[in-house]
Amino acid sequence: MAESVPSKFQGTSPVDIPIVDLSNPNEDLVARAVVKASETWGMFQVVNHGVPIELMRRLKELGTEFFELPEKEKEAVARPADSTDLEGYTTDYKKDGEGRKTWADHLFHRVWPPSRINYRFWPKNSPDYREVNEEYAKEIKKLSEKIMGWLSEGLGLHRDALKEGLGGEKVEYLMKIIFYPPCPKLELLYGAPHHTDLNGITFLIADEVDGLQAYQDNKWVDVKYDDSGIVVIIADQIKRMSNGRYKSGEHRATMDTVRTRLSWPVFAEPNLDHVVGPLPELVVDDAPKFKPYVYREYKFLKMNKLPIE
Repeated sequence: MAESVPSKFQGTSPVDIPIVDLSNPNEDLVARAVVKASETWGMFQVVNHGVPIELMRRLKELGTEFFELPEKEKEAVARPADSTDLEGYTTDYKKDGEGRKTWADHLFHRVWPPSRINYRFWPKNSPDYREVNEEYAKEIKKLSEKIMGWLSEGLGLHRDALKEGLGGEKVEYLMKIIFYPPCPKLELLYGAPHHTDLNGITFLIADEVDGLQAYQDNKWVDVKYDDSGIVVIIADQIKRMSNGRYKSGEHRATMDTVRTRLSWPVFAEPNLDHVVGPLPELVVDDAPKFKPYVYREYKFLKMNKLPIE
């Protein structure tokens, strides 16, 4: 009998990322679980988080419909060729340092704050797209501030410390829909290579096709999730604000040989002109491990793979 060929890269570790049930009435236990997962993994999944499951289902349905449109219709919201911003529809196809290629189609658009939304880049194929995305943005902002509050208190600081360090009410939330096409030769292609996110904190949902992997203890761990969970990824700016106490979650996206895969990360990030560095309260007794950066400069350095420290 012929040996079956896996349809995707398998992780090499049997463990799972931490799962935190936010419905637990003991908030101290929930907060400690969030803090521990952020210190050790930089990634965890939240369940019973309060974001309506039907809203999540509808968000994914509308995003899937957009990527099923003819290319000409998708290009109506394309990122301008001369744009220095990320917003808009684009195809990303490039080689990594080992000669393997990354390939995915993206749609970026800001969903919060209202003053930073440009509806020019929001799909018009469904009249529900705007309402669903605006409602989801409010829910994710609420969840984000709850989690950042627990993480702030885990550092011995007041509840709004990390939110304020990220920019307070000027924190921006950027929706990204990622379409990973099938890949017949898995060894030659990734959806996204090994990396950490450069923003503050990321909230990710996906369709039923697995592909997200976390890097922990020198092994790749398949991230398993269902329709109701949200994967939380601690990103570079919270790591830096915490002076290294919290880990920036290392991860990659793999592809499937047969099926397409879609994911919907929302990135909470500072305004480009905001300066982010270790919070002052954390470097009274300990030396700062990172230097402050204007976020625009940090983003440029990281995206261009230039030295940061």
